[in-house]
Amino acid sequence: MIADAPLIVTFVVYLAAMIGIGFWAWRSTRDFDDYILGGRSLGSFVTAMSAGASDMSGWLLMGLPGALYLTGLAEAWIAIGLVVGAWLNWRYVAGPLRVYTERSENALTLPDYFTHRFADGSRMLRILSALVILVFFTVYCASGIVAGAKLFQSAFGVSYGTAIWLGAGATILYTFIGGFLAVSWTDTVQATLMIFALLLTPMLAIVSIGGPDEMVSLIEQVDPARLQWIGAGGVLAVVSAAAWGLGYFGQPHILARFMAAESLQTIPKARRISITWMALCLSGAVIVGLAGIAYYSVHPQTIDLNGKENAERVFIALARGILDPWMAGIVLSAILAAILSTLSCQLLVCSSALTEDFYRGLFRPGARQCELVWFGRIMVLLVVTSSL
Repeated sequence: MIADAPLIVTFVVYLAAMIGIGFWAWRSTRDFDDYILGGRSLGSFVTAMSAGASDMSGWLLMGLPGALYLTGLAEAWIAIGLVVGAWLNWRYVAGPLRVYTERSENALTLPDYFTHRFADGSRMLRILSALVILVFFTVYCASGIVAGAKLFQSAFGVSYGTAIWLGAGATILYTFIGGFLAVSWTDTVQATLMIFALLLTPMLAIVSIGGPDEMVSLIEQVDPARLQWIGAGGVLAVVSAAAWGLGYFGQPHILARFMAAESLQTIPKARRISITWMALCLSGAVIVGLAGIAYYSVHPQTIDLNGKENAERVFIALARGILDPWMAGIVLSAILAAILSTLSCQLLVCSSALTEDFYRGLFRPGARQCELVWFGRIMVLLVVTSSL
């Protein structure tokens, strides 16, 4: 697809707003604690929305709806597993982690926490855990940059090289300038945009089809098996899909939100907000995939959704098919928001590991706060460069 004026305007306004938030966060960043953990000052709402947005990357609006479009309702077990896993993470990990990271010499990163919590004088826990974060999150950052580049390439018809810098440039800038506060505040805006898009689009899609009953009827005409909760893979496939939720217990960019909460009392309210947001977003993504089956059985000429790669465009196709250009531009900005929110969190986690766990932890324990902040900013650029 080639971008029209409404899409260009909405993307530009969105990116400008994110950069503006980055500069606003810069004014509140006084020391290294502020830069990589926000001075442990996040309220319930920002903690909840930032945790949600940092987790849900572009797959929420493209991969999951595409899976539902291709396979059917059996893929919804992914969403169920994620909600359960996230709730367990908030219930049993968030509170204790918030308390003990502060008690353990005010640990600012997970490797730093492990070192103090288990009195590791050899510092092997710090080194190994920081290396694991760096290796896997650098790869994850690279995938986020590629996803953003593909979105810009398809939307604006520019070369891949140009698309990389268009997609990642704004994220790099606000993360570099504002650190954790910029990432958390932009996550909150991005999470709001994502839930708006994932509630509006499936609702209008169902209305355009003729209602829920008509949607089910059309899906049955296409392939009744797509309405079955247990698909061709059987129970093993269901367990495998639901097991996605187990990953929440070890994701550093989500755990960092727990560590940054203002207090232990912040956690219960944040949990309720976050799980509600997640359940609504995942439900919307599931319905988008199912509505896409029905919609394109009636309008097959609108766009080619044959094949796995094209199936991932079902959300984009629905938005452009049922919404006016300006509203479609706003809704499609949610895809960019999902990609960039996760990318910015991962960049900051890598920068934190390099600065706190290697630079200060191993080489410069007496480094000044200003020095650490600027080293952290330089590490953001280094991680981006290594990810390209």
